[in-house]
Amino acid sequence: MAVNSILKFFLPKDKVFFQLFESVSESVIQMAEKLKEVVQEKDFSKREILIKEIEDIEHINDEYTHRIFTELGRNFITPFDREDIHYLATALDDICDYIYSAAKKINFYKVNPDDETFHKMADLILSSCTEVRKAVIELRDMKNIRKITDAMVAINSIENQADDIFDMGIEKLFETEPDAKEVIKKREIYQVMEIVTDKCEDAANVIESIIIKYA
Repeated sequence: MAVNSILKFFLPKDKVFFQLFESVSESVIQMAEKLKEVVQEKDFSKREILIKEIEDIEHINDEYTHRIFTELGRNFITPFDREDIHYLATALDDICDYIYSAAKKINFYKVNPDDETFHKMADLILSSCTEVRKAVIELRDMKNIRKITDAMVAINSIENQADDIFDMGIEKLFETEPDAKEVIKKREIYQVMEIVTDKCEDAANVIESIIIKYA
């Protein structure tokens, strides 16, 4: 009993890491939703407003990520391995960075996003980010491991679909787009969007490592 009391004294009472990871996962969802709005918006100026909103969320997320790293240095005992906390925070931050990069490039390159590949990729990104959030939320108590593993399977499947959509999008570009500059610009944006799903898979891999150790 005395040992348990000592352990409780050292454990972070406010579960700060879980709160921060859940906040980051909410930023991921918000940015994915805004990216979907960006590719559906035909007006350049309205897209610019949406992209600024994505940038603002990305900055807020950077603050959450910085706080995670600060708490990592401050807390003696953490809910799981310090390396895993660092890897997960980095993976989630990467998702946000690449979503912002994709959105920014659409207007920077003055690309018309009314394009089937953009729409499909944005849908897959939102689906993958939704699954990431499900898995992150379940880390708090790890009582529903099945829900976490289902999310990880879904993320892996979505990443494979994104690879296929990317390949088909490039093939269609070469077949139908006469302007070589447009091919180069769209290909780069497709690639950044596909990387978002890779980063979601990276986050899923870290979560898998955590549940193997602690579930």
